[in-house]
Order: sequence, then structure tokens, then C-alpha cells
Amino acid sequence: MENTETPVTVIGLGLMGQALAGAFLKAGHPTTVWNRTTSKADRLVAEGARLAPTVADALAASSLAILCVTDYPAVYELLDGSEIDLAGTTLINLTSGSSAQAREAARWAGQRGAHYLDGAIMAIPPAIGTAEAVILHSGPQPDFDAHKPTLDALGTVTYLGADHGLASLYDVAGLAMMWSVLNAWLQGTALLRTAGVDAATYAPFARQIAAGVAEWLPGYAEQIDSGSFPAEVSALETDARAMAHLIEESEAVGVNAELPQLIKAMADRAIAAGHGGEQYPVLIEEFGKPRGA
Repeated sequence: MENTETPVTVIGLGLMGQALAGAFLKAGHPTTVWNRTTSKADRLVAEGARLAPTVADALAASSLAILCVTDYPAVYELLDGSEIDLAGTTLINLTSGSSAQAREAARWAGQRGAHYLDGAIMAIPPAIGTAEAVILHSGPQPDFDAHKPTLDALGTVTYLGADHGLASLYDVAGLAMMWSVLNAWLQGTALLRTAGVDAATYAPFARQIAAGVAEWLPGYAEQIDSGSFPAEVSALETDARAMAHLIEESEAVGVNAELPQLIKAMADRAIAAGHGGEQYPVLIEEFGKPRGA
């Protein structure tokens, strides 16, 4: 098991990279940092970090390196030099990218003798180092387990599975959830503003509705996983009529109806395919198809 004296290297000192390095320092880990613009390391150096003159020197400083750079091409640009020795190093890549990029990066790192975990940060920089910061990891579990005591300095670290692409997929799935909730709230807010109701007044009601819908998810997940969608609450064709009402009301009061129209178009396709008598989660069949299929 690792302890609070375990050295760690952080490569990439944007706002998030600075927050990551700061959390390691606060937890007592000797921390080496590198960034193309060296001035971004000034505060961290003042707090006790060591600024490495080169990427190779930064990697040599510890067996655990955290990458948080612009994109995956930047990762290769930094680590593919002839002077870089990755053998035995554990790379934890917290750079945003796709699941395909994560899997390819794992293959690339493995060819160079490195251990590799891909990750995603579900937090803003000020939350790093607190329990509110959720950091997702995917890749070989022994590599995660070996460094979890060190990674715990960053927040709530979570292991998802051996597939290196899982962290990226969870990341975008979380974004889909976030934007969908916010967009639905904005649609409702726009409707109510036409009657003089402000956003602050509507927000508690919207929060109550969102929390209630969240309670349905475990039961709906069982339907999706079993492939059976009995209409225990309401049938999709009933929901489609309510969608039509939402569209009509939006258009009548001069509010944009594109979002509910999109969802109703998907529901209409599912109904045409014979699923009108089943429950709402049957729409997974539509969400699982590429556009135009």
C-alpha cells in the first residue's frame, strides 16, 4: 500500500492540472510538475512542488504520472520522444477524449512498457481534493488498486472496470444526463415566464419533479436490461399525447418547441414500430440507433 510520502508527477498545469497537483501537495505527496508554460507552476512551486525542466525529467521523478493536457494528440506529442522512458511507469490519463482514443492510448502505452489507466474528472477545479470531486478510472484493476491510496487525495475515486474506454463513456453519459435535465428545466422556465413566473419561483417545483423522476431509474433500468417493458405506469402512446400537448402549448405562447418535437418524433417512430402499448423505457431502442437508421 502507498502512503502519503508516495511521489507523484503531474503533467499539464491548466486550471484542472493545477488543482490536481495542489491536492497531492496538500495530502503530503512529493509532487513534481511540468508544463509548457512554466509560469503556471509558480504557485505550486511556492507551495513545495518541484518544477521539472523536461517531460523526461518529470517522468523520471516518480513511478506515477498524472496527465491532464489539451487532448490525446498532445499526450502523444509529449510522451513519444526518443528520450522518454515509460517502462514501469503508471500513466493515469485524465485528459478528455473518446472511448476509442482511450483504448488506443492504452495499447500505445503498453507497447512502451507502461501501465495505463484512463480517467475522467466529474468536477470543477475548486472541488478537487474534496469528496464532491468524483474521479472515474478504467483499466486493469491491479494498477488502480496499487495507486488508490495516492489517488484518494483528489476526491472520490471510482473504479469502473477493465475496459479502458469506460471512463470516457461514463463521462459523456453524465454530460447527457446533466444537459438533458438543464434543458428540460429551461423549457419549463421559458413556458412559465410567459405568465410572469420567474425562474426562482419555478426552480423548487422543477427540482421536486427531477428528484421524483430519478426515483424511477432503477425500475426502468430493470426493464431495459430484461428487454421487457410492461406499461406499469403509462403506455408510450399516452406519453406521446402529453408530448403533443407540450408542443402545442409551447407554440401557442411563442416558446421554442424543437426539443419536445425531437423527443416526440422518436416516440412516434417507436409507436409505429408497434411499441405504443409499452412503457417509456422502450425508447432505448430509438436511442440505440444511429441517426437515420
